[in-house]
Amino acid sequence: MAPTPARRRYSSSRPFSLSRTKIELFHQCPRCFWLDVRFGVTRPSFPAFTLNAAVDALLKKEFDRYRARGEAHPLVREAGLSLVPLRHPQLEAWRHNFTGIRVAHAPTQLEVFGAVDDIWVDPEGVLYVVDYKSTSKAHAPTIDTRWGSTYKRQVEVYQWLLRQQGFAVSDCAYFVYANATTAPDAFNASLQFALHLIDYQGDASWVEPLLTRIKDTLESDRIPEAGRECEYCAYREAAGNTFKQHVRAKGHAAQQKT
Repeated sequence: MAPTPARRRYSSSRPFSLSRTKIELFHQCPRCFWLDVRFGVTRPSFPAFTLNAAVDALLKKEFDRYRARGEAHPLVREAGLSLVPLRHPQLEAWRHNFTGIRVAHAPTQLEVFGAVDDIWVDPEGVLYVVDYKSTSKAHAPTIDTRWGSTYKRQVEVYQWLLRQQGFAVSDCAYFVYANATTAPDAFNASLQFALHLIDYQGDASWVEPLLTRIKDTLESDRIPEAGRECEYCAYREAAGNTFKQHVRAKGHAAQQKT
């Protein structure tokens, strides 16, 4: 596997952009983060979730229609909420993966950024972070899962970024969850989804302390500890130990023959 291009590697001699996904990587495993950002050695990649991306794109188009009219989406109205999709000249940049909401964090000299799916606003001008998710489950989707913990941290980073930009931001974030049903008798070239609105009370107080830890890790030559549940580090260690045992055994066998 080829190393990550040099532009993604950390150097203390120039400003460094830190994405929301890299923050999540550090949270999961400081060692994998260190290998990635310091040396360009990335984790093996997964196939792209193109169906999920298609659902995201269609949901954005759908909510954009209500944004243009200044109206709440029916899903939101049914929940008794007075929230409408935000109109803002920077919204498209905030939703773009390679621009996102950007904040220069002075204490660490890191430029933190992340691309939000959507933002809603209440009559008082308070912003609400919104994230689109899609799945296919027999029961109603929930964020109280292992992956859900990642989703929670995701919206908390967005809340922190918007607050750093000077906006009033609610602790309450929303997930618009599209759940595909397998109830129909046939595919018929279409999927049927039920939309669920899930609220979550975020707490972004962990973000700045983690940024300090990230900066310290980037500046250190010490190999960080692996994440407790990191399958990648566990694999590397097991593979390395197996290779060592194999080499020792072969060497011992060769000595016995001489």
